Amino acid sequence: MSGPLHADTVRTLRAWTAPDDEEELLRRDYLDHLEARPEGVWRSCRPAHITASALVVDVERGRVLLTLHPKVGLWLQLGGHCEPEDATLAGAALREAVEESGIASGLTLYPAGAPAPVKLDRHAVRCAGKDQPENTHLDVQYLVLAPPDAVERISEESLELRWFGYDELPELTDRSVRVLVARAQKLLG
Repeated sequence: MSGPLHADTVRTLRAWTAPDDEEELLRRDYLDHLEARPEGVWRSCRPAHITASALVVDVERGRVLLTLHPKVGLWLQLGGHCEPEDATLAGAALREAVEESGIASGLTLYPAGAPAPVKLDRHAVRCAGKDQPENTHLDVQYLVLAPPDAVERISEESLELRWFGYDELPELTDRSVRVLVARAQKLLG
């Protein structure tokens, strides 16, 4: 059941240089997961699977677009499960950003031409209903740049969608989002 997305995810993670020891361990764990599970990029893979997410950034205004996640109750970057039509992990992150932001055109992966992950994060969630067991998301996080005239539109996957200044993140964010925003701010100047 492995295919182009699995191969791209392995290539992406092998090429990525982790910024610290903690994420290097995650990178290795993700690669071990993919080696052991050809279906490791799909939602159906238990007890863990790869997910792709994107922090949408408006560089000109120094702000990020976050969603109030209905299952988690926190403000998070956009993202989710890989789909059969996804050929690349970066493409999956961009697709999720478009779907969840409602910004129909102009979103671009960073860096242009050679998008690379910015951060890895492992977290437990319930992918289905409350009666389902927890599953672990092995999240690969990208930056997506928004055009200056971007207008967001809330999707059914969000309770709320809102722009926040780099230094004005809401209380209901976790450490992972704060680190992701700080990395974005540093990378994008």
